[in-house]
Amino acid sequence: MRKIYILLSAISAAFGAAQEKDSAELISEVRIDAYKKPAVLISSTKSVSVVSGNLLNQNPPERMLESINQISGARMEERSPGSYRISLRGSSLRSPFGVRNVKVYLDDFILSDASGNTYFNVISPELINRMEIYKGPESGDYGAMTGGTLLLRTSDSEKASAQLASGSYGMFNQSFTISKQLGKHFIEVFQNYYQTDSYRAQSKVNRKQVFVKDHFSYSEKGLLKGMILYADLDYQTPGGLTLEQMQADRKQARPATKTLPGATDQDVGIRNKMILAGLSNEYNFNTHFSHFILVQGSYVDFENPFITNFENRFEKNFALRTHFNYEKNWEHISLAYRFGFEGGINEIIVKNYDNNRGIQGNPQNFDNIKNTSGFYFISQKLNINDKFFTDISLSLNSNAYDWERSFPDIARGKVSFKNQWLPNFGLNYLFAKGLSVRAKIGKGNSAPTNEEIRASDQQFNAMLKPEYGWNKEIGIRKQFGNAVFVEGSYFDFRMKDAIVRRQNDAGQEFFVNSGESVQKGLELLMETKSFNLKNDIFSFFKFRISGSFYRFTFENYRQNDADYSGNDLTGVPRTTVNSLLNFVLFKKLAVDYSHFYTSKIPLNDANSVWSDPSFVGNIQFRFPFELDKTRLNIFLQIQNLYNEDYVSGFDINAFGNRYYNPAAKRNFVFGVKVDF
Repeated sequence: MRKIYILLSAISAAFGAAQEKDSAELISEVRIDAYKKPAVLISSTKSVSVVSGNLLNQNPPERMLESINQISGARMEERSPGSYRISLRGSSLRSPFGVRNVKVYLDDFILSDASGNTYFNVISPELINRMEIYKGPESGDYGAMTGGTLLLRTSDSEKASAQLASGSYGMFNQSFTISKQLGKHFIEVFQNYYQTDSYRAQSKVNRKQVFVKDHFSYSEKGLLKGMILYADLDYQTPGGLTLEQMQADRKQARPATKTLPGATDQDVGIRNKMILAGLSNEYNFNTHFSHFILVQGSYVDFENPFITNFENRFEKNFALRTHFNYEKNWEHISLAYRFGFEGGINEIIVKNYDNNRGIQGNPQNFDNIKNTSGFYFISQKLNINDKFFTDISLSLNSNAYDWERSFPDIARGKVSFKNQWLPNFGLNYLFAKGLSVRAKIGKGNSAPTNEEIRASDQQFNAMLKPEYGWNKEIGIRKQFGNAVFVEGSYFDFRMKDAIVRRQNDAGQEFFVNSGESVQKGLELLMETKSFNLKNDIFSFFKFRISGSFYRFTFENYRQNDADYSGNDLTGVPRTTVNSLLNFVLFKKLAVDYSHFYTSKIPLNDANSVWSDPSFVGNIQFRFPFELDKTRLNIFLQIQNLYNEDYVSGFDINAFGNRYYNPAAKRNFVFGVKVDF
């Protein structure tokens, strides 16, 4: 607590010293894109947060955890370096790794496959220029999910930069990006190489990435966009530990038992090569009528040597999104309609072999899965007198998959889930400049992904059903002068047939529907502008703090003879509080001082095992040099400043009580970024 008191005292003193505010854009006037439905944040009906440059600067080279975790209602966890999951309002319940039940877009294009799985860890943080996080169902625009949506944006302005960094545990990072307007073309080229030995045994990471895009304004009415992304990710997975094993040696990988080898013995890890390419076209026929279309395809070569098997996956994906838009403005009213379709096909060949100490052995099972999903959507936006805003949408969602086993025996099947009508209604009223109140109600639906239909136990779970539910929420946004922005949201989400992860005695996972859950929460944000303090020692100051306060419980949930109704939802902390203090010393030295508090977390459905609360601090120093037209930014990041023993990603419902994936102790990143 002493650390918190010192921090709050510093904040109060800095507020008292503030004498002059800068003229930067008001926080409440930040514009969100909402996938081509732009709006000013304070007038938006959606539960949305914007991650801009100040938050993205907090990320170390390998992950976006620090910036995402500054957002109330969003949580990114690191089970081990390279292995991440993202939850929006608790949706990581079903994600042992990767991102599920959260739709992810990169610029115009779709990162999530047709079954709902996203390889988020192939994306370098340095590629992303901005992020919009939508919490809760947004089925009228983004289709079937109950967690939320992430919109990742790459550069939209000219720049040329390079970065080199080195740090603890053999970390090395190199990146280069150039974006430039060349006639009618806006081109960006990005390249990244990253490697680390990491804190624990069996946790090395190696990532290579190349990204190229071209925005071609071929006429005053038309814009053609193309992009290609190649990623090669290779990371080892040390596996979960029991509490006793973690206390004995935090750095060890999962040890062998009497019946199973350990993670190091089997060279457990993930090797993922992915290429994604797409084209989109936006054409404005006139001031009222426009059309958008994108087509894309991707290929994934995925290897996963595990304790009990060696899995190869070959994935082909195709996706299409198109919509027509109509807008009309009168003196006091503006109206917009959109009608469209988004759909995808995901085909996977899965082959499992014995794992002979990291080498592919005898075959176990060969399977094919084809997942087809899509949704039609229609939406309406209405603005009356720049005071009253509505956003009403409806989508019709379908999802089906075929599966076939070709070895050791032959079997096949088909599952078609019932088509779902998913409505969303949102309204916002601007009472005065800088004060708005909003309300929203919507239905979400999320079908099981391919990795849940056929999990690592290698069995097809044709009985697994989609989870679904209604979300209701209210929110208020308030700008105090030109200095402070405050936002609060309360939501109540009732989910049925929630999908939950289980593990068998071999550590293989499978999934079940767990009855119902009641998810109620309060999310808060307070953020200041950057104050010019008009002195040469403590020059500028900016502060933000956010918090999530949840009560998520199971309802009508029995497992064998045990009744877990009323238990806290597994893997979801009741309270998280995060803060970021930015200040400048001597008009040159920029300091970013952040904190992340997480309350205890239930690690199994029975709530018989809980984690300890954690309080983690990070600090970063940035010092710029000007050399003619070149700007050098030297930076030093200190992660886990207080050298805490904590876990940044748990294995929930883990067999044998192997819940714990210890995070690194205090570590350092030193580097330089050059802007040409």
